[in-house]
Amino acid sequence: MTVNDDLWSAVGDPTRRRMLDLLLSRDSATATGLSEHLPVTRQAVTKHLVVLDRVGLVHATVCGREKHYRVDQARLARAVAQLAEVGAAWDSRLRRIKHIAETIQRGSQANDESEKQ
Repeated sequence: MTVNDDLWSAVGDPTRRRMLDLLLSRDSATATGLSEHLPVTRQAVTKHLVVLDRVGLVHATVCGREKHYRVDQARLARAVAQLAEVGAAWDSRLRRIKHIAETIQRGSQANDESEKQ
């Protein structure tokens, strides 16, 4: 399993995740249009879009004086698959930890019972 740290960093920010949600709900949007729905300035939105563009989650198209951003659906699907794979690996690890903890607890309870006798 290969983890793309830049991707994780990009989607780890709540503002960028909200921007992705907004972009997914429409065909495309400008930084100005996105900033109207977010608690940050247009300049901050632009900086976030640069991060998302750098990891390939969004792409810009120049239209006149504005850039219109849209989500790269294929890249997003790969990112979702990667996140699911990491989540499954952690679920497995947590199941093993739970099993170990339960084994230790059973052993401790057995020792307590034998000391009472």
